Amino acid sequence: MRIDPPAAHFLAATLILVGCERVEPVPSSDVGADAMALRAATEAGPVEVAVATSQGEFVIAVHREWAPLGAERFLTLVESGYYDDARFHRVVPDFIVQWGLAGDPALTAEWMNAYIPDDPVVASNTRGRIAFAFTDPGTRATQVYISLVDNSRLDSTGFAPFGEVVSGMDVVDALYSGYGENSGGGLRRGDQSRIVTEGNTYLDREYPLLDRLIGASRR
Repeated sequence: MRIDPPAAHFLAATLILVGCERVEPVPSSDVGADAMALRAATEAGPVEVAVATSQGEFVIAVHREWAPLGAERFLTLVESGYYDDARFHRVVPDFIVQWGLAGDPALTAEWMNAYIPDDPVVASNTRGRIAFAFTDPGTRATQVYISLVDNSRLDSTGFAPFGEVVSGMDVVDALYSGYGENSGGGLRRGDQSRIVTEGNTYLDREYPLLDRLIGASRR
């Protein structure tokens, strides 16, 4: 993902984003709106996802009514174990925490171009909200970010939150931020190619202090 900090003169982002069974990527043209509606109808209220990290646990409440396509993609990735053993590869103080490139580069390759259509922005990018990001319209895939501050200025640029941290925001705040943009800035003004092709092997060698996402699961 590339979302530039407040001092930048333009906004851009690239966020690429499971369980025992492998869930295959779903091309954007095959997104099952009827299936999503049925699943949402049988699960009233927000869905909670617990994220275990090397700093502790935080919990995300996923709201399908905010961004149904983004919410469903995130839950699919969680349930298939895609995020397990990933690194929080971009943590920018007073801005965002970002992750969503798999530790295994083969898994990243399966998903990074499995785009979903955009959701309209219903909820605002306030502190604790989570959303996908993109380089161009229609390119949301796997990478997500949590706002560390009020980033409502991003609302007008199409970043649609699908959930929010409901406990453990102190854990999110504590994730290692010493590398800033160097360890995994977005594609427009950074370079994620080594993470994409080498995964955790590269990050653990070059940026060993990055915090780990141990596992994510529905509660």
